[in-house]
Amino acid sequence: MQRTKEQELRLALREIRHAIDAYKRASDEGRLAKQFGSSGYPKNLEILVNGIADQRDPKRQNIYFLRRIPRDPFNSNSQLEDGETWGKRSYTSEADDPQEGLDVFDVYSTSREIGLNSIPYKKW
Repeated sequence: MQRTKEQELRLALREIRHAIDAYKRASDEGRLAKQFGSSGYPKNLEILVNGIADQRDPKRQNIYFLRRIPRDPFNSNSQLEDGETWGKRSYTSEADDPQEGLDVFDVYSTSREIGLNSIPYKKW
């Protein structure tokens, strides 16, 4: 059972991180409206699903980066929305002490459990 949840965690992290990177790439290419001084990373995970207007498209159709936000398989709180089950690290945050901020640079599991590989899920 734990191995299955770990596989789900790996897949979810890869999917969200890929979407965050695609958003940043689109921002760097000038496809997304960006405020001066902004890092170019999404302000929240929901924008990856809701989409944002493509500045290069004459019709300004939205670009979508995720179909849905995967849930952290190790977060059992059913009261939380899928995006709220993840810890979020801001671009200005240190890797050793991830903190939320004005953007989402990375996500991590909020679980305090340790994986079968002896690494805490929070560090994956």
